[in-house]
Amino acid sequence: MTQDIYVIIEHLQGNILDISYVMLAAAKELSVTTGGNVTAVLLGENCKELSSDLNADTVLYIEHKSLAHFTSDAYQNALTDLIEKENPRVVMFGNTSIGSDIAGVISARLGLPLINSCKKFENGKYISQICGGKINVEGDLPEPTALITLLPGGYKLENGKTDKPPEITQHDPPSIDNLRIKFLEYIEPDTSDVDISNEKILVSVGRGIQTEDNIELIEELAQALGGTVCASRPVVDQGWLPSSRMVGKSGKSVKPKIYLAIGISGAPEHVEGITESDTIIAINTDPTAPIFEIADYGSEIDLFDFVEVLTEMIKEA
Repeated sequence: MTQDIYVIIEHLQGNILDISYVMLAAAKELSVTTGGNVTAVLLGENCKELSSDLNADTVLYIEHKSLAHFTSDAYQNALTDLIEKENPRVVMFGNTSIGSDIAGVISARLGLPLINSCKKFENGKYISQICGGKINVEGDLPEPTALITLLPGGYKLENGKTDKPPEITQHDPPSIDNLRIKFLEYIEPDTSDVDISNEKILVSVGRGIQTEDNIELIEELAQALGGTVCASRPVVDQGWLPSSRMVGKSGKSVKPKIYLAIGISGAPEHVEGITESDTIIAINTDPTAPIFEIADYGSEIDLFDFVEVLTEMIKEA
């Protein structure tokens, strides 16, 4: 077993996803304690150039035609073989749909411990969320190899980038031709609606809004602010807003100057999409809501006592 930290890089349609840089920033900090190197593991086909800004000591590149697009079978097979041979101290996955698809299977195949929903590392210990983010747990990294899914928000993605391209080594993949799942095509979402990922002011609403009729209150506030309404998944699942307005793991990542979260608890799946916001303001009656952990400003006031008053004050101003 080495003391190295492997970071599984996520990319889509030729772009490195933000969670990859967040993981590299976390790995660099953790490596100070573990004493190992940080290795970015990049899987794909003809995509070696994507490694140019990864802040890692080395990049381990695995190329195969079946890795040109993400499929859980191909990634699971390639990474199971790699981890079994190399025995790193830590393997870091994103707490994302991709990371969730592969981390659990690899843990079961190799009999390795898996720490889910990790937020931070402090003095070589992990801090992870349970019970929907309402409780934090802390512990030592299990041996021999700890598999970890990392939440966004605990580290700045810019610390995972570098202007000095890292050294690249190539690893031969195992036989991954006979797969149960094969990539066919990307189906792009409807683009006729506003693109919330480009909006500067977002007013986001969660299940605290209670009924579809109350969405009108949020729309009036957003109009007064010159912003756009978006939502967490429960609101979209109810059909109260279109899927193009959903923020989070299953929706879009946003980077507004102001993100006003109203009646949103702050589940990890939602937080993943808002960590690059300049300013996060949270309104929630639950003082233990996880959204307050990442918010720059917050209030425990009832949204129905808050929204109309704020709307009127903004109009008057």
